[in-house]
Formats: sequence, structure tokens, C-alpha cells
Amino acid sequence: MIILSLHTGYHDGTAALLDGYDLVAAVQLERLTRKKGDGGGIPEAAMDEVLSIAGLRRADVDVVVLSRASFPARYFRAGALKSAEYAFHKLIGHEKLKDMCTQMQLRGEGEPANLFREEMFRRDFGFKEGARIAYSNHHMAHALSALFYTDWDDALLYTADGCGDNVHYSHRILKDGRLECLFGGENMTLQPRRVDSLGLAYGFTTQALGYRMNRHEGKLTGLAAFGEPARAEALGRHFNVDAAGVVWSDFDSDAAMREEIHRLAKDTEPADMAASVQKVLEDTVLASVRAILKRHPVRRIGLAGGVFANVRLNRLLCEETDTDETFVFPGMGDEGITVGGALQFLLERDGLQAWLKARRRLSSVYLGRDYNGKVDAVLAVNGALRLLEGNPVETAAKLISDGKAGAIYEGRMEFGPRALGARSILANPADAGINASLNARLQRTEFMPFAPYVAEADAADVFEITKANRYAAGFMTITTAVKPEWRERIPAVVHVDGTARPQVIRREENPLYADILAAFKAETGLPVLINTSFNAHEEPIINTPAECRRALVDDRVDFVVTGRAVYVRNAT
Repeated sequence: MIILSLHTGYHDGTAALLDGYDLVAAVQLERLTRKKGDGGGIPEAAMDEVLSIAGLRRADVDVVVLSRASFPARYFRAGALKSAEYAFHKLIGHEKLKDMCTQMQLRGEGEPANLFREEMFRRDFGFKEGARIAYSNHHMAHALSALFYTDWDDALLYTADGCGDNVHYSHRILKDGRLECLFGGENMTLQPRRVDSLGLAYGFTTQALGYRMNRHEGKLTGLAAFGEPARAEALGRHFNVDAAGVVWSDFDSDAAMREEIHRLAKDTEPADMAASVQKVLEDTVLASVRAILKRHPVRRIGLAGGVFANVRLNRLLCEETDTDETFVFPGMGDEGITVGGALQFLLERDGLQAWLKARRRLSSVYLGRDYNGKVDAVLAVNGALRLLEGNPVETAAKLISDGKAGAIYEGRMEFGPRALGARSILANPADAGINASLNARLQRTEFMPFAPYVAEADAADVFEITKANRYAAGFMTITTAVKPEWRERIPAVVHVDGTARPQVIRREENPLYADILAAFKAETGLPVLINTSFNAHEEPIINTPAECRRALVDDRVDFVVTGRAVYVRNAT
């Protein structure tokens, strides 16, 4: 059964394609349009991309799963006058978008099929007449994405973000063959929306410090390490956690929360304000998780949703709850609900026991298009670049050890916000000045050091890798302590608190990536390389060969390595 899952949110528009339980392709709209965080309406380009990757057409799709987010207004049932108005807006190319969850609330309708014009949707987008339309619950989809790619018998599934389907958090427990929703379920969709979102609080702080909300929260996570939580008490007193682990606040509106955060930030050093909201986030979520585990003792924690892009928070939850294992779904933003939405459909179709038996661990998220057959021809065109003779692995490792920063372009593009070795920039972690010089070339203003990647065999020698964090560390979604004896040897990847955000790799997933690391280790004795995403400031991660070529021509990196060769700019 071919399942196409779409997220139609105002940011992170995404499409994922599954053949039964097998995840075939997943692509974020931003990688195709080159608009960071692109979304709003049907992510048509991403939809066609995942189908093309699989060699399929829209008419081949059996099920379309839709997140309950933004759609052109004409797809909502309305009277004759409104329908005519919506048709006119389509005709002149200025369609209005309406949020499905909001429409459900306004109409008191708990079943989206009763207000969505499914037949029009199928016809407009070329899906076959019998194609089923299903709808995903935002936080249920997040939770299922974290559970499906494990083999756990028990777990707390905790989701948190700015808002999705009228909910900011959800808590679910898997135990004794049952999956129970404790909080944040479908029953809250039509209720008055609570004002309790730490995700929004973090976003408002991002905004108050002059950055872009829903885009630059990661900058605050890095900046927080340089400050003191001087405003944590003032902000934290607005939030509390009850005995069931539910987060509450005393704000009467999001606007009141925003106003208070901007007031606190006005006379506070940016690093101190960042440290303050980080502490409130950590203290509150940890208290919430501990309260749930006290009532429902389980040994594993699955995390998903935009709040858990915060790698410092993830480490705290892993270590301070003494969990056996913590997993963070790599598509931790709203892109992840495309995968979870398809999994929700399968759960509802097959039942929990069959669904649990179909689970499998995630080995990689290389889910975009593979340009290996085209990239070398594009890099060699027009003579602006030249190929270096020699083995590409050894050549790349030698260039890196000599202080050069190069990009690897190999295989299928990554899914999610992290570059994980398919579209990554590689550099020497011993070079303490590489952060400033490379960020200047990429026009970035980052406060965190770059992330390292390390072979599985060496990981525990350099970092505090344990059974609890190893799986998450495969996708760079958690920080760990760096062993004291390594901190001065790899300063470019060590945070001020002595931690790093490592990616633990196995050669099976990406031989070129692993072999360059092995050659660098043989050259220098260092078992770690820098991995930062191959993109300039405010750009999505590089996708096509043409984008890769332009980045090299524009001096974003010193070289590009593919499976066939290493390319550099010609001297001018």
C-alpha cells in the first residue's frame, strides 16, 4: 500500500512516502524551493519529489494522510457565496489559507472529513478516485514517530512544541501491550486552547533578543552557555507542574506571555536572558517528566516535537531520569509528523499489536534524492573547478589535516534539520579558529561550536556515550560530555560546558563519510571530524549538484569530495 503523507503547516511543509511500513522517501519543501522553513498550503513540490524518487505518480497513491493545518479555503465546505468567493480568489491567484483545526473548532466539528472537500482535493491533485484521505493528529504523529523506530516494551512518549492541533504537549505511556494517552489527546482538539507553551516562551525570547521566531531558537541554546540565568526566577514563577506532570502557566494569553518576556529581556544581557529561558525550559520539562515517571514507572523515553531540537534539554532528560534509553526522532520539527501521520494511519488500520511487531530501528535518514550519477558532471562543467588527482578519501583527509574545510556530497539528501554526512562540511576539530573563519565564510553568527562525528568503535573513548544515549547520538539529537583528556585536543567541537553534540556513525550507512574519517585518524591520530551543515546563513541545506557547485565557486568551502573525486576552484 502506497501512503503519501503531507504536512501543510505554515512552516516545515513536508512530504513523506511509505510503502506499507517501509519509509521510502521524505523531503522538506524548503530543500526544493530554497526558502528556509517554507510551508503554507499543499507542499506540492515535495509531494512530487518523493513520488518521483520512488518512480511513482500521484495516481499510484492508495492513501493520502493530511496534517490538520493550512489549506486553500476552497477545500472547506461553505455556502454558495463563500464558495464563489474562494473560487474567485483561486482564479486571480490569491487564494486564502485556512487552518483545518481552527475550522473544526469554529464549527464544533470533531471529524475533519465532514468539513473537507475530499472529492475536490482528489480531482485537483490527480489522485485516483478510490484513494483514501486520512487525517493525522499533530502530537499523536510526533509520538508515534518516536516509538515506531524502537523495539521498546515500555516507554514514556513525550511531545512538546509551540502548538499543534490545539495542544502544546502530549504524554503517552506504552506498557503491558497498551498505549495510553495521559494528556494532549484528541479530546483536547475542540477545547479552549491552554496558555502553557514553553515552546512559545522560547520562541518569544528568541524574538525579544532580535532573532527570528520559529527559525533561530538554536542560537539561544548556544548563547545560553555564555550567560547566567539571571531572569530564570522571574520567568519561571509563571510556570508550574502538577502531580500528573501537566505544565501550567498563570498567563491569561499568549500576548501576555510575549509582553512579559520582552519586558524581562529589555534590560537583560542577551546571554543571560538566553540562559534564563533555557533553565526554565529544563527545570519545567524535567519536573514534568519526573512526575509522569513517578506515576507510571517505565525505563525508556521517546521525545519528538520542536522543543526537543534543544539538545541540552535532551541530555538532561536522559541523564537525570536514569533512563535505560532515550530516543529523539531525527525529524524533531513539524517535518516529522509526515512520517508519524502515516504511522498513525497504519496503527488505526492494523491495531497496536500488529503495529508494534512491524517496528524497526532507524539506521539513517538519507531519504531525499540521490544525485550520485550527476554530481561529478555538474562540478566539472565550464572549467571554474578542477579535479585533484588521487584517491578522493585520502586526498580529502589530507586537505582537512592541512587546515582546509570541504564539503562531502554523497548519496541521498538527509531528512530533518541535521546534516548527517550526505551534505556536510568537514573540517579539523583541532583547529580552534575554524569556527570563526568558517562561520564568516558561511555568513553565520553561531554561538555553539560545530558538531563532531566519530566512528562507533571510537565513540565511547572520546565522549560519554552510554546505552542510554547511543541511539540518539546516531542522529546528533543529544549532547554528551567530552572526556577530559580530549577537550583540549578537539577544541572546535567542545562547548564551554565541556559537552559536544556528536554523531556516532557506522560505515554501512555511508562508506565515503566513514572512510574519510578513518583516513584523517590515520593521518593525525584524531578519531573525530567536524560536521556542520552544508549551507550558508538562512539557506536550507544544499540539495542539488548545481547548488553544491555554486557554493564551491562562491568560496563557501575549499573543496567538495564525492565518491569519485575531489574538486577545488581554479586559481584566478
